[in-house]
Amino acid sequence: MYDSGKVIIGLVIFVAIATFPFWFGMGKAAPMPEPVIMTKGQKCVESKDYMRASHMYLLNVWRDQALRDGNRVYENKRGEKVTISLQNTCMKCHSNKEKFCDRCHDYAEVKPYCWDCHFVPKESKQWN
Repeated sequence: MYDSGKVIIGLVIFVAIATFPFWFGMGKAAPMPEPVIMTKGQKCVESKDYMRASHMYLLNVWRDQALRDGNRVYENKRGEKVTISLQNTCMKCHSNKEKFCDRCHDYAEVKPYCWDCHFVPKESKQWN
């Protein structure tokens, strides 16, 4: 009387189409990117784990300290003093933006706005 068979078939087709992106992609995650770190033997500003988890937080703190407070010196957790500068501190070691920054940011589909104000560094041919 209510065409329950057609309704159930319609519901099954709807659920299959609605969930298709989830079950089709199971087990096919893109491999994690491996950024190429091209340091010159110097230590990073903070530990590797801290930088992986909190580098954008640190860069935001640096931006605020440098531009709003005029403080250009950062003391890290090891007690070392570092000049607050993306281009003169960070990019000295991580000189290849494409192989270091862009790999993870592209994977995570993150569009950081660092390069809205800073110049994109020239890629170092020495490390390629």
